[in-house]
Amino acid sequence: MVALVAEARQRGMNVVICALTIIETVHARTNKARLNWLLSGLRMVAVGEEEAKAASTLLMGAGPRGRKYAMDASVAEIALRQQRPAVMLTSHVDDMTKFCGEQVRLVAV
Repeated sequence: MVALVAEARQRGMNVVICALTIIETVHARTNKARLNWLLSGLRMVAVGEEEAKAASTLLMGAGPRGRKYAMDASVAEIALRQQRPAVMLTSHVDDMTKFCGEQVRLVAV
């Protein structure tokens, strides 16, 4: 992931991350210094009231429900607001396809 982000930054791409993704990905062995370095080069997008409402609309329209999909809907909502072409690196390609359709290019990681 670090190499992919570095390459995107070298190409002048705007690399965006949903603030909630950090919560989803950290664990006891996370190297905090390395994580902070990686995050320093990203544009972090918070999920506020407006984003939460838009994500809930996505969630209702896509069909899945529950906590597992709430995070995905929030990330998808942010991806859908980005300048095109937009690419999302995700381990949840099937779920993200339900939310993003063909509007965001999904790349499995």
